[in-house]
Formats: sequence, C-alpha cells, structure tokens
Amino acid sequence: MTYHRKRRTKAAFQSSLLEIPGVGRERARRLLKTLGSLAAVKAAPVEEIAQVPGVGERLAHTIKEHLEGRATEGRT
Repeated sequence: MTYHRKRRTKAAFQSSLLEIPGVGRERARRLLKTLGSLAAVKAAPVEEIAQVPGVGERLAHTIKEHLEGRATEGRT
C-alpha cells in the first residue's frame, strides 16, 4: 500500500472515533493500537474496550453505542 493511501485510511478510521464524545486523538490512537482496527473496536465487547488505557466502562458504553448507531436514534 502506498504511503498516502495508508495515511488516508488511518485518518478515516480515526475520524470515526473522533466523532464520539469523550474520545480525542490520544484515546482513538490507543483504541486502534490496542484492538488493531475500527472493525475490531466495533466487534469488541464493552468489557474489552474498557480495558484500553484511558477508557473506562462508562466511555466504553458510549463508544459501543455510537459505533452501533444507537447514539443518533431519537435525535432530530
């Protein structure tokens, strides 16, 4: 994979995580480094997400809800 394509792909994954309230660049980086990919973060149970340094159980629930699309339900 070329350098720029790899950078674009990485930025796209991080931007999805950065949309989640409470997740900044450092937490997004830790999530991706620990779990490996955005797909792995989506597939991981809340308990596994909560084990990532800097992510507690409350934020893990928020991340999971956001990635599953439940965070936008009920909003206009």
